[in-house]
Amino acid sequence: MRAIHQGVTYHRMAPPGTSSVDVVVYDVSKKIEALSVTADVLRFQARSNELQGIRLFAVDNKSKPPRTQMNDQNFEFYLPDGAEVDTAIAMTEGGQPLTTAPVPQRDKNRYAFIFPLRPGETQFQVVFHLAYRGEASIDPKELYGTQHFVVMLPKTMQFASASGATFASMNDPRQPDAIVQVASNTKAGQPLTFKISGTGILTDKEGSNQEADSPASGSTTAGRDSRPGGGLGPPIDAPDPLEKYRWYILGGFALVMTAGAFYISKRPRTASLANFGPSDIELSALPRAVTPAAHGRSGLLLEALKEELFELEVEHKQGHISQQEYEKAKAALDQTLERALKRAVAKITS
Repeated sequence: MRAIHQGVTYHRMAPPGTSSVDVVVYDVSKKIEALSVTADVLRFQARSNELQGIRLFAVDNKSKPPRTQMNDQNFEFYLPDGAEVDTAIAMTEGGQPLTTAPVPQRDKNRYAFIFPLRPGETQFQVVFHLAYRGEASIDPKELYGTQHFVVMLPKTMQFASASGATFASMNDPRQPDAIVQVASNTKAGQPLTFKISGTGILTDKEGSNQEADSPASGSTTAGRDSRPGGGLGPPIDAPDPLEKYRWYILGGFALVMTAGAFYISKRPRTASLANFGPSDIELSALPRAVTPAAHGRSGLLLEALKEELFELEVEHKQGHISQQEYEKAKAALDQTLERALKRAVAKITS
């Protein structure tokens, strides 16, 4: 079921045989003060003359009473100078990843997601690449304070913080081939420039996949947050400041990072770098990407259809609906999606 309230769409699955469902909606505000960035994670790898990056954000909306933030620059960020965006995804808490397009802003290298920040956690991912000559200086230009700003790169590459930037080295027992540098409790505008050099590829470890697939399994340590969180091991003889975000940082984005890695692997010039992100999610289960530039009523419908298709695939694979129910529902959704896409294309070309 889909409900639109003050221009923002909300979804709720209606299992077969359900006569009615409750869809919770929230009033919209252009600006909410009770927003915080839980994590800002930058992953890099490089080969030859190209540097590839994935930037991940987790934004928490704890507004009371709960409200949704939505405006024309709803969540802004910077990418390194010369970066080209390959793909981007947004995901609400309890929802499915949706392809979206960050909008370039007036300032150079500044972008904005025009995606609603609903109560709870919203995750963003941006996959990008830029020309590389063996070394690069990266200035993340933080626009918000963050609980944890994290940089990850292969151990075959080198990391050096610039003057005024303070990072702590951490170990990741599930990905020993990675360098992990963390700056905690950062402020907007705080100097966090760093330099990377060399080449290398981040590999995915089977153990990490298994743990990411089962966040509620027996391997979960006491006191860990039950929601997606966590993933970095603690430094020797020190408490782990990222304990409750461990699975989130290295595993919580497994699904959205798979989409990015898949996109990168399909680009001929970077096919050899397909292992950049975790790949433990079956790609056939991901919704097909549709034109992210569709706006207004058509764009809302396309987003809703993508999420409904994904939920249908999940229910079918989990055996919650019969093959006959699956085929009937999928045929109806496919037909509606085809009509919606035709209308969206017609609007773009008219």
